[in-house]
Amino acid sequence: MSFTSYRDVLPSGLRVVTVETPHLHTALLAIYVRTGSRHETAANNGVSHYLEHLFFRGSEGWPDTVKMNAAVEEVGGNLNGVTTRDHGYYYTPLHPAHFRVGLDILGDMLTRPRLTDMEVERQIILEEMLDEVDEKGRDIDLDNLSKHLLFPNHPLALKIAGTRDSVSALQHSQVLEHFAQHYVTGNIVVTAAGRVRRDEVLELTERAFARLPKGPSSTELPPPPAAPGPLLHFVSHDESQTEFRLNFRTVPEQHDDYAALQIIRRVMDDGLSSRLPFEIVEKRGLAYSVHASLDAYDDAGLFEIEAASAPEKASQVVEESLRVLSTLCDDLIGDEELARAKRRHRMLLEFSQDSPGELAGWFGGTELFRAPETFAHRADLVDSQSAERVREVARRYFRKENLTVVAVGQRKGLKALERVVAEAPGLPGAPALRLAKAKVSAGRRG
Repeated sequence: MSFTSYRDVLPSGLRVVTVETPHLHTALLAIYVRTGSRHETAANNGVSHYLEHLFFRGSEGWPDTVKMNAAVEEVGGNLNGVTTRDHGYYYTPLHPAHFRVGLDILGDMLTRPRLTDMEVERQIILEEMLDEVDEKGRDIDLDNLSKHLLFPNHPLALKIAGTRDSVSALQHSQVLEHFAQHYVTGNIVVTAAGRVRRDEVLELTERAFARLPKGPSSTELPPPPAAPGPLLHFVSHDESQTEFRLNFRTVPEQHDDYAALQIIRRVMDDGLSSRLPFEIVEKRGLAYSVHASLDAYDDAGLFEIEAASAPEKASQVVEESLRVLSTLCDDLIGDEELARAKRRHRMLLEFSQDSPGELAGWFGGTELFRAPETFAHRADLVDSQSAERVREVARRYFRKENLTVVAVGQRKGLKALERVVAEAPGLPGAPALRLAKAKVSAGRRG
């Protein structure tokens, strides 16, 4: 059986997305908000994430958080919240017969939060942030380091949870200001997916969010052009493995080149038979695992390759990753491999239609930024890509000057890693020797 998606706008301006899948036996409620660390400054960095924590401290209608959570859990739910760089979301699975309970509670949380116990939550967040730093307080998180290198002096470089200094200095007035600015009708999408009915969802949403103030959608500062590479940022850290990430600036999902990039991602990493795991793990035993992924924002995108290895093997893993990438720039993908990538892509899109969470994210999360496309349209776009087109796109983005690498680990093997990044063997682009002298930097903090 199939699903039917609807987009409605309430008189207040609040958008409601309903995805009816009557053949399923579950429902999911997700509230998407266009606010994250990208909408912050150095002075209030971390406030979006802080606010997410405070919502779970109760609301005017549910001041007792034990009772609030118990009410949701009794109808098959579990309240959760997530903050990212460009948005946040609050969600819970629910039994379809009790959808009203979850909507009433999340509506009250997000429109009438008590925003109390700020000092307790501050300590919790500071503890949570310890995962991203070493014993000296230096950032060792690959994602944070990558964004700092890729988007210098831009809000995308800000850490999602903030810094220890920014979170320690946050005032209640800053939290209230951020809440008032971003939690408004034009900046939120209420999404229901699963065995739900559009008419009931609209009625319940209008009731649950009746107190949500009117306001516009958030806007973002466009990211600046990338600094020319290849660039290396290295943080010395006494661990048994060196972790590293290769980054290439690409394009957002709605760009014409994105479908070809999706094929490239699957050719590179889509099971043990795909190129990166086979060449690096199965054939050469250089690392336990290696992964390729696409990270997309509304106005920017990244192609990432991430792995960890023994320090003395790090340069080999990076060199082999670049060599495998370079084959996509030099040679046409074979018919069988191209067909497999397209077939896998379409199959996994079909699998997504059995998941209320996937459906909510596809239609509701995307609605925050633009009109979502259908699954069929995305599958058809990928199917239309030729081997020549894939090679053209690979040559456009996998260039020496578009490469940045972050690495965290022992200094053993650093010289070899610097050499490999400087030369970016196999990739098209400017002469490696000039780039090695002018653009490669090893950032060793502390």
